[in-house]
Amino acid sequence: MPAKKSAAKKPEKSFEESLWDTATKLRGSVESSEYKHVVLSLIFLKFVSDKFEERRAELIADGKEKYTDMVEFYTMQNVFYLSETSR
Repeated sequence: MPAKKSAAKKPEKSFEESLWDTATKLRGSVESSEYKHVVLSLIFLKFVSDKFEERRAELIADGKEKYTDMVEFYTMQNVFYLSETSR
């Protein structure tokens, strides 16, 4: 019985190539000069969300669970408060 040939493996893309391909698909027909506004907005939203979750975890770790929905406990650390629907 002849040995089966292994399936040809696709060369793996680097992270940068994958990211570029994804950005190109998302951009669609939008001009690249305008696309930066979309991408920068998404990066900002991700940053704000990460900082909010980090501060929320700090409050919980400090035993201040009842303050997790109070805007002041976020703004005092220069963190944007995100309402429940925004999270």
